[in-house]
Amino acid sequence: MRIAIPMVNGALCMHFGHCSTFALVDVEGSKVTGTTEVVPPPHQPGLLPPWLAERGATLIIAGGMGSRAQALFMQSGIKVVTGAVGTGAKEIVENYLSGTLEAGENVCDH
Repeated sequence: MRIAIPMVNGALCMHFGHCSTFALVDVEGSKVTGTTEVVPPPHQPGLLPPWLAERGATLIIAGGMGSRAQALFMQSGIKVVTGAVGTGAKEIVENYLSGTLEAGENVCDH
């Protein structure tokens, strides 16, 4: 499984569309096996879901994401988790895998 985490300045970006990089975290079973940082293309509505799908992402964990983007990710076969809280990508994924990911409200209202 490959999990995408939107990042800015080394920490979770609270809105996926405003991130400067995505951490692509590879997972086998319940263990993180690797992380790659990739720079996304300039933000355009609807572009990121297929772009991340092409890079093998099957799940995105974000602080906030609008409902249209969530639908587009799901159409691209990528599960969406919003309201995530945390800093580092590996920490966020490990918490997700162990069922201890702290999640607040989806911080995006569009």
